[in-house]
Amino acid sequence: MILKNYKTFRFLLISVGIAYVLHKLIFYFFQINQKTFYYSLERLYAVFFALSFVIIFILLKIKERNFDQLGMSFLLLTSSKMVFYYFLLKPILKIRHYDIPIEKINFFVLFVLFLTIEVVVTIRILSEKQ
Repeated sequence: MILKNYKTFRFLLISVGIAYVLHKLIFYFFQINQKTFYYSLERLYAVFFALSFVIIFILLKIKERNFDQLGMSFLLLTSSKMVFYYFLLKPILKIRHYDIPIEKINFFVLFVLFLTIEVVVTIRILSEKQ
């Protein structure tokens, strides 16, 4: 069981690492200035990674105790994470400067990326046999 948990967290870490490198390369090649962003790319990745790590950790604990509640727990955790992200996004929505569309797109791309990773991990957890 412990080795499977490490495999899950390793998948999360590798996926996030690859996405971060690709994200930085895209910003470099398209010459997008991040200095005007409300949140730096590193800070966003850190927050998104931390919340994903916590959600996956909780899901693995729920799997050990009550496998039948895993799907509903994922929905509840994801919904609460969305509320947190809304409050994180609120200052970006209020700012009115020229790079705001890029910053909004950046935030939503990160949200979709991390949600996809969490869904893949949850599907893997659900498909494992007890």
